[in-house]
Amino acid sequence: MKEATRSRVVVFAHVALVALSVGIYRWAKHPRPADAAVAAGQRSEGKIQLALLLDTSGSMSGLIDQARSQLWKMVTQLDGARRAGQRPRLEIALYEYGNPIRSSAESGWIRRISAFTDDLDRVSESLFALDTNGGDEFVGQVIRTASRELQWSQDPRDLKMVFVAGNEPFTQGPVPPAAAIAEARKKGILVNVIHCGSEDPTWRDGARLAGTDLLNIDHNQAVAHVAAPQDDEIARLGTALNSTYLAYGAEGRAGAERQALQDSNAFTKSQSGSAVWRARAKSSASYSNARWDLVDAVRDGKVDLEKAGAEELPEPLRAMTPAQRQAFVQKQAEERGRLQKRIRELSAKRDEFVAAVRAKQAGKGAASLDSAMLSATKSQAVAAGFRF
Repeated sequence: MKEATRSRVVVFAHVALVALSVGIYRWAKHPRPADAAVAAGQRSEGKIQLALLLDTSGSMSGLIDQARSQLWKMVTQLDGARRAGQRPRLEIALYEYGNPIRSSAESGWIRRISAFTDDLDRVSESLFALDTNGGDEFVGQVIRTASRELQWSQDPRDLKMVFVAGNEPFTQGPVPPAAAIAEARKKGILVNVIHCGSEDPTWRDGARLAGTDLLNIDHNQAVAHVAAPQDDEIARLGTALNSTYLAYGAEGRAGAERQALQDSNAFTKSQSGSAVWRARAKSSASYSNARWDLVDAVRDGKVDLEKAGAEELPEPLRAMTPAQRQAFVQKQAEERGRLQKRIRELSAKRDEFVAAVRAKQAGKGAASLDSAMLSATKSQAVAAGFRF
């Protein structure tokens, strides 16, 4: 078996960017709404569904670290998607394949890590639980498994995508890739293939079958984070947001602890820039925790403070009247909105700074892979009529 390359997780880092350029023609041309609407969590009934199928065979510990750090960048980029002036719901599913430790021969060495979810902290938690081991990588079988097991949207307007990354021959395994891809396409699922390493004609054939562009990643190119003057303040504000969350119900305590843990994970040395991108994601409407946070739950109409049982509420609210509870939750929501707005303002300045730095790097021939892909994806999206 070939040694896993650093390039595989670069795939994950750019899923959001690729997603915007693959199948983006399915979205209508509308401008982004005002920040106030975004902060209020404005949603449509539309969806963007991404199923990420990651090869975790071999020695991929360092690669997985990069994948963890890039999750929040992906979320931040996709949060800018708009259809009919509204933000579609983002759902992510994760699979690993080629790892014999956590899967079986009967499954084709495939394991579903997460079904479709918009609980982004759970997605991050799942990534931090990954490790690597040698095995057999069956691309056709993992594509078929994901297309059959997951609850794909039945709305033909929704954007449904599979991203499968690996470095062994595309044709390995008992399921012919052509059959798996054809089955996915009948469901309206776009299959995107990313080969990690040097040229492999089997992966090029796979892209041709899928009707999508082959993404061939240079395994010697690492994802670079450009440090900016705004980074420390953005990261600090991202952590400060946690004080505006009110854990309630059966999932409250676990949700709050998971949020804090993923903040801590984002600040580790191996996650270059992750704390900044996580803070930016937390300032977006895509980061919603109505399952355990009372502020989001009230906003989304999942909890009626006049009818809620005291035992389900956070301790400070239990002795309050319904009117007092409403005022308390509203105050938390307003403080959250203030912090999120400040993060977005700093992020806009950060983007200007980074763009200037990368423009100078490009002039010297030192453009990074992620900046090159971002530039290409945005130009393709604009050509397709997409609006950010």
